[in-house]
Amino acid sequence: MSEQKNNSQNSHKSKIGGQALIEGVMMKGVYKGAMACRLPDGTIDVETWDLNNGKQKPWYKKMPLVRGVYSFIFSMIDGYKCLMKSAEKQMTEEELEEQEEASKFEEFLEKHFTEKTVQAIMAVGMVLGMLVAMALFLFLPKWLVGLIKPLTANRMLQSFSEGIIKIIVFVGYMAITGTMKDIRRTYEYHGAEHKTIACFEAGLPLTVENVKKQVRLHPRCGTSFIFLTLFISILVMCLVPFTIPWQRFLCSLCLLPITVGCSFECIQFAGRSNGMLAKIVSYPGLQLQRITTKEPDNSQIEIAIEALKPCIPENLEDDKW
Repeated sequence: MSEQKNNSQNSHKSKIGGQALIEGVMMKGVYKGAMACRLPDGTIDVETWDLNNGKQKPWYKKMPLVRGVYSFIFSMIDGYKCLMKSAEKQMTEEELEEQEEASKFEEFLEKHFTEKTVQAIMAVGMVLGMLVAMALFLFLPKWLVGLIKPLTANRMLQSFSEGIIKIIVFVGYMAITGTMKDIRRTYEYHGAEHKTIACFEAGLPLTVENVKKQVRLHPRCGTSFIFLTLFISILVMCLVPFTIPWQRFLCSLCLLPITVGCSFECIQFAGRSNGMLAKIVSYPGLQLQRITTKEPDNSQIEIAIEALKPCIPENLEDDKW
C-alpha cells in the first residue's frame, strides 16, 4: 500500500520527449539529450549531449506561437541528425567501404568544384524534397478540390474538403509505409519510446516489465502534432477569401507559421492537462498513433530505457509542467 502511495506521489507530467530512430530511440529532457541504438553486434551504444548549456531560454522560446515554430524547426533538424547517426551505426564493414568510396567522390567534388557550388547542389536537393512535400500536402488537395466547382462555392466547404484530402493522404502514407519491415520496426521503437515515458510519468522504476504494462499512445506525440496541424489548417483556411487553388496555396504557405504555432500550443496543453478538453483535443491523434506505434519487444524497450535515463534531471521538479 505504501509503495502505491509513493508511486502516486512521484507520478507527474514530464517534459521529456523523444523520437524513434533506426534500431534506436532519441530522448530530449530539460538539460540533457540522449540517443541509444542497438549495434549490429547486439550491444547498446548511448550518446548524450547538453541542452541549453545552462543558460536561460531566450524570449522566442517563451513567446506563444513563436516558440512553436522555433521548436518545430529545430526538432526537425535534431531529429534528422540523430536519424542519420543511427543509420550509420547500423552499417556493416562492406557498407562502410562503400561509404569510403562515396567520400572519395566527395573529395573529387571538392577539388573540382568550389565549396559554395557543393553547398548549392545540396541546397537544391533539400529544396526539391521540400517542394515534393508541399506539393503533396499543400497544393494537391487544393488542386483536386478546385476541379469540383460545387465545392468552391463556399470557402468553408472548400477548406473542409481540402483538409479531408490532406488527412486521407497522411493516414494512407502512414498505413502503407507501416507495411514495410524496416518502417514497422521503427514504429515498434516509437511504441517503446512512448511506453517508457509513460512508465517514468507513472513514477514506476524503469524496468522492462514495468514499461511493458504501459499504453503505447501518448498525447504529446509527433503524430498527434501533425494531425492537429492538418485540422487547424482547415480552420485557418476558412478565413481565406480566395477560391483559386494557386492563390490558396500561397496563402497556406504564408499562414503555415501560425498553423504550426497553434498546433504546438494545443499539443503542449494536451500533454500537461488531464481535463476533458485536453482529452477531446488528444483523442484523434491518439487513434492515429495506433498506426504509427506498434508493441515493442523487450530488446527495444531496453533501448528506450537507456535513452531516457540520462535525460532525467536530478531534481524532478525541473521536469514538471
